[in-house]
Amino acid sequence: MSIKQQWITYIHSLQDNICAALEAEDGKATFVEDVWVRPEGGGGKTRVIANGNVFEKGGVNTSAVEGVVTDAMRNQLKLPAELIGKELSWFACGLSLVLHPINPFVPTVHCNYRMFELYNQEGEVIDRWFGGGTDLTPYYLIDEDAIHFHKTYKDVCDQFDTTFYPTFKKLCDDYFVNYHRNNERRGIGGIFYDYQRASETKNVDFWINFGQACGNAFNKAYIPIVAKRKDIPYTSAHKHWQEIRRGRYTEFNLVHDRGTLFGLRTNGRIESILMSLPPTVRFEYNYQPVAGSEEDKLLQACLHPRDFV
Repeated sequence: MSIKQQWITYIHSLQDNICAALEAEDGKATFVEDVWVRPEGGGGKTRVIANGNVFEKGGVNTSAVEGVVTDAMRNQLKLPAELIGKELSWFACGLSLVLHPINPFVPTVHCNYRMFELYNQEGEVIDRWFGGGTDLTPYYLIDEDAIHFHKTYKDVCDQFDTTFYPTFKKLCDDYFVNYHRNNERRGIGGIFYDYQRASETKNVDFWINFGQACGNAFNKAYIPIVAKRKDIPYTSAHKHWQEIRRGRYTEFNLVHDRGTLFGLRTNGRIESILMSLPPTVRFEYNYQPVAGSEEDKLLQACLHPRDFV
């Protein structure tokens, strides 16, 4: 089996496993699947869940798409000078999920794992890289949950390279940032890596195995948190704060997120790209939580990233 097919097969199995676990935890809603074809090449499976016992809106999407490298893509990918003017093609396959729960004490979560290949005129692979990560966006900071989430991914990283967790945690903290809001983070992070290529010490199999281990850890990292928090009573004030923070989530995705911008600039499927946005948000002028409140505790963690492990 080729590397390309090996990765596609894994991504589809990961989608099945995650969707099954989320449906079981919700207990009411099930995923609706939309299979689509990209005119330029390839396609995907968008699976959406909504109006459940736990999940107000969410999606677990996979895609395996390909096409010719356009000028917009050249700029986005920052290809080296020696490739400028050459006819190139590309392939990308990955899973991307976002879940927006109803209960403000259940965090929103995002996860993405992908592989990208670049080909010359003869169809030979001239570049290949891997990227991905999983990050948590709570509305109320519960230390026990944050520790569990981060420790799960530290344990995975440590199996491959003990430098990975501190490196990829910092990359995550530095990526999901609303720079226009005094460097306020979207949430409390997790891990994030990108443009990881095979080397003498870390070959293609290494990065495939690492991506699979991270993807497989999602259910372990997130589902126990949902199970613990989904039945906590909440008030309209809690929902108000949730929607304020959802506004920050929306801002990041539309202003800064590379994946969103890449999709919008390369004729990506709009419904799948904007699936990540929450169903309801609030944008209130200069809203500030009460100093020392639980809401402020969360805000401070977003302004000043912490080591939870």
